[in-house]
Formats: sequence, structure tokens, C-alpha cells
Amino acid sequence: MTAARCAEADKRELEKAVAAEAATDRWAPVVRAVSTIKGIDVASAFCLAAEAGCFSRFGSAGEYASWCGLVPSEHSSGERESHGHITKTGNAASRRTLVEAAWHFASCSGRPKRLPDGWEVPAEIRRRGNDCTRRLARRHGELAGSGHNRCVANVAVARELACWVWEIGCRAEGTYRS
Repeated sequence: MTAARCAEADKRELEKAVAAEAATDRWAPVVRAVSTIKGIDVASAFCLAAEAGCFSRFGSAGEYASWCGLVPSEHSSGERESHGHITKTGNAASRRTLVEAAWHFASCSGRPKRLPDGWEVPAEIRRRGNDCTRRLARRHGELAGSGHNRCVANVAVARELACWVWEIGCRAEGTYRS
């Protein structure tokens, strides 16, 4: 039991350290922007931002999703083309964070996420975070309702979530171009 208490105390200390780093001028705008999406807390947003380094280094949302390993593999021969499981090549930490966050949409409402008091997020970014939440809550329900395997549906939502994260991250960096 002592080991469990020590592990909990260590976890709380790590969470404090992550929150402190996420609040610095370098990370705060992007972390707060990405945190407007339900299912993504400060630690998850910081992980995504730190792993990407700079979202604008990816030319498109699809490029970012591919870097995360959330795109289907392709098996082609001549004119025959088929897609398989996700590639899982790419950044494992970002992929794991996005897949975990996507599970949230299996049971959440499309209502906007309440942000902590004192968080300043530009209105356009806040609106896009709300759009993302509504879209992915609906999408998860549609996929699950149409008989798709729960895990397959969740990974599909995670891929779309990656695209939203890229857009919102670029908007927060001031580099988004539509």
C-alpha cells in the first residue's frame, strides 16, 4: 500500500511539472487552444504540442495524421487497390494520446467544453474546438450505430481528431491557411 501511495504522489508531482511547463509562453497558446476539444486535457495537449514541436511543419492535416500513424495501410497490385489497418508508423506518443482522447467521444455530448477560469483563447479557436467536439461526438455515434467494430470506429475518430488538432494547433501558432 505504501508503494501505491508513493506512486500516486509521484504522479501528482509529474502532473504539476507538466502543467507548469505547459503554462510557459512557449507552450500556453497551443496547449490552451488544443485543450478546447473535449477529451483533451492539459497533459494530453502538451504531449501533442511537444511531440509535434510546431504544427505548421506539417503541410496539411493529412500529413500530420500520417506522421501520427493514423492512416490506413495500402496494398496495391496493378489496378487493384485495397486498404488495411492503420500503419502505426510514426509518433507513438501522439497516436496513443489521440486514440485515448477519441474514446471520450463514445459517451460525451456535443456541448462545448467548459474551460478553466482565466484561460484566454481566441474566439475563432474556441469556435473551432466546439465544432470539433460536436462533429466527433456525432461521428463516433454514427460509426458505432452502423455496426462498425468499436475499436475500428474509435481509430477512425482518432484520425479525424488528429486533423482537428493540426488545424487548431496551426491557428494557435498563427500559421493556419485555409
